[in-house]
Amino acid sequence: MNSEFSTMSRTVRDQILSRLAGIRDPERGRDVVASGRISGLTVDEAGIARIMVETTPDRAAATEPLRREIEQAAAGVAGVTRAAAVLTAERTPGRGPGQAPRGGAGHGHSHGHSHAPAGSAAAGSPTGPAAGQRPSAPVVPGVTAIIAVASGKGGVGKSTLAVNLALALQARGLKTGILDADVYGPSIPRMLGLQGRPDSPDGKRITPKIGWGLKAMSIGLMVEEDTPLIWRGPMVQGALDQFLRETDWAPLDVLVLDMPPGTGDVQLSIAQRVPLAGAVIVSTPQDIALLDARKGLAMFRKVEVPILGLVENMSWFTCPHCGGRSDIFGHGGARDEALKLGLPFLGAVPLDLDVRIMSDEGRPVVAVAPESEAAAPYHAIAAGVVESLGRVRREPPRIIIED
Repeated sequence: MNSEFSTMSRTVRDQILSRLAGIRDPERGRDVVASGRISGLTVDEAGIARIMVETTPDRAAATEPLRREIEQAAAGVAGVTRAAAVLTAERTPGRGPGQAPRGGAGHGHSHGHSHAPAGSAAAGSPTGPAAGQRPSAPVVPGVTAIIAVASGKGGVGKSTLAVNLALALQARGLKTGILDADVYGPSIPRMLGLQGRPDSPDGKRITPKIGWGLKAMSIGLMVEEDTPLIWRGPMVQGALDQFLRETDWAPLDVLVLDMPPGTGDVQLSIAQRVPLAGAVIVSTPQDIALLDARKGLAMFRKVEVPILGLVENMSWFTCPHCGGRSDIFGHGGARDEALKLGLPFLGAVPLDLDVRIMSDEGRPVVAVAPESEAAAPYHAIAAGVVESLGRVRREPPRIIIED
């Protein structure tokens, strides 16, 4: 970072803090800076201000109007191109937005470490929401149900499944959208044939792109396709919060969330902060993929997100020349795992060259050839997802009696 930008950044930060000092904190009776409500503030070279607003999981909904006021105030400061205020339930001890990190053991985070989003547990901590308590997440207006399509590892065809599942749900008459939560490897724009930045009529609300009838949003629409994003967890969560909150999704029956692969901090934060109706777990049949799929299952169960079922992708391959079938990655592993865990098995999808080619061309098979043999597994999976959603909603509440 050059000294000129560093000086400019400090000046803009000071101006933001001055503006925020004029906002009263209704809960603490002082302005939001003096009350310690602002637990972090950064301004990058593009003029994007990111503000951490301290709250607690049970007060997140009540703090939302204050968060919006803080965001709007920061956005009006000269030199700020965009402001993003994110609620957080953790602050660095003894540190405010204008203070440097304190050194030594036991004095909080080191420089460059991030605050955990509201409702997330500290890494490695056995307590807090990640230990089995899922904080209430804000409902996305106009969206009836949000379902996550997830995998314990990359390379199992999760995004292809997510796109074609969304299209198959749409084919069943449901108003459907898809949000690409895989910030580090966004692929939904390519798979739906989408290009260009989404519109924002008022500079605040985002109009989603439409691909094959689906409302779609992705960070891939905001940056060049070959530009890597080097973001820490809170920055990713802040962007996803904006895509959920500020995109005009309504009205939707189902919003499909294409999760990033793995079970790290970003995935956990999403699972905790997004009001998920359930999750679909994608795996290949091989043992190593199933091992990672179990980790994904455990993560969702830990934050009390219902599992809608398992999908076995790349289940077999049929040679286009001789018609012979090969179980390249094994076969039936995900089905066996679902039976063992008492979970619905939503279906098996073969490894199909045409599906891969059409996905790369932005022509998903369910949209282009909905009656084809290749599209049939996705329609069956969509039927299973709808059935599982109905089952989850009909389940009676559990009564737990403690001594």
